[in-house]
Amino acid sequence: MTLPADTPVLAFAGDALIARGPLGEALAAIHAASGAGEAVLVFDAATGRVIDLDLRGSAADALARLSPAPEPEKRGPGRPRLGVTPREVTLLPRHWDWLAAQPGGASVALRKLVEAALKEAEGPDRARRAKDATYRFMTALAGDKPGYEEATRMLFAGDWTAFDAAVQGWPEAVREAVRGMAEAGWRNGEGR
Repeated sequence: MTLPADTPVLAFAGDALIARGPLGEALAAIHAASGAGEAVLVFDAATGRVIDLDLRGSAADALARLSPAPEPEKRGPGRPRLGVTPREVTLLPRHWDWLAAQPGGASVALRKLVEAALKEAEGPDRARRAKDATYRFMTALAGDKPGYEEATRMLFAGDWTAFDAAVQGWPEAVREAVRGMAEAGWRNGEGR
């Protein structure tokens, strides 16, 4: 799988942060450290997952293997395509009756309900994704550090103060990366 060059990454050689930013810009530093014989771990900054890169050849060769950033869809005049996908929905008769009575019909009412639910869940979903990404990152890079288990417990408990204390003894680059990733996990600034 080729990654887009604009994928945000964090790259570590041991406990040292060697690159941060879009993969296309960070690739030269990653390639140089890897070529120097250092074990380099590259993480997707959004998901916390380890990225496996093909670093064979020169840095330019490795960069050429990345996929370009997707171009925005060109729009012409007229009504935009909504990307509607027809699928079957099973509801009780009273649900269909209620939907049919709504302005715009069943499809409009269902889209409005889904949009409202998405909006309501946005904060908790963002917090959950941030905690999951932080956990994956911590496990790969700091699973052997003192306080790791306590930091993990406090991350999912939502206790920023105890989490911060648990990672305090970690190397600075690792500690700051973990804190930065966990930031969105503290929903609406709670615990901070």
